[in-house]
Amino acid sequence: MAEPGMAIIIDVAPHPIAVLARGSHWLVVDKPCGLSVHNDPGRDLCSLVLAAVRAGEVPGVSRDLRALHAAHRLDRDTSGLVLLAGDAETLAFFGRQFAEGSVDKRYLALVHGPLEDPAAGRDWIEWTWPLTDAAAGREDPMGRGKRLECATRARLLERSTHYSLIECRLLTGRKHQIRRHAKLAGHPVVGDRRYGSTRALTYLRQHHGFERLALHAHMLSVCLPGEEKQTTFESNGLPEEVRRLLEADGTRDA
Repeated sequence: MAEPGMAIIIDVAPHPIAVLARGSHWLVVDKPCGLSVHNDPGRDLCSLVLAAVRAGEVPGVSRDLRALHAAHRLDRDTSGLVLLAGDAETLAFFGRQFAEGSVDKRYLALVHGPLEDPAAGRDWIEWTWPLTDAAAGREDPMGRGKRLECATRARLLERSTHYSLIECRLLTGRKHQIRRHAKLAGHPVVGDRRYGSTRALTYLRQHHGFERLALHAHMLSVCLPGEEKQTTFESNGLPEEVRRLLEADGTRDA
């Protein structure tokens, strides 16, 4: 069962990590931008959360966990919800759901330009450019080599003079999928150093002090161990620095 109550804050520099829910062998945490999930032993998300668990800072989670593993991928520069598992059985339980496509993951993204309106009677548009399974670059976001079927759904939430705030839902799981599809759609994610333009990055840094990727994993629906129905977890919404940029540009309803 999910542990009720307020979020627990793991106070680590430079950005604290919020634990939004937890069970004896799993946690849902809100990862800060710029923090690797698992590729920086001792300083990555899994290491820092595990240390807090072993120190007794996260009630309800077993202090005897030997390791923590992410049940899904989230890029270093993307902030938001990550599901962590504390043993092989729990990791496999979550992994089956991701493999079956039953997990609902949704992201908030601030992108350049006015997103086109969907067809009449539809809230979502769908991006279906095929992508390689590996990362690509701004000159060829589809990637070189074998390209696989790929689908991202997006809907407009807000517009400003220069930006659109969208919600994205992944139907497949290629690396950098939202970022690459947004680039191919002509609306690269704001602050994207890999797929966005260097001119836009320079402007954002010099005029707004904005130096992060404006992509945030804000919702996750998954079945928890011992339960039959999915539970939906949500972050606190759009990160503050992204919201400030949008509001400074003059927001209006979509």
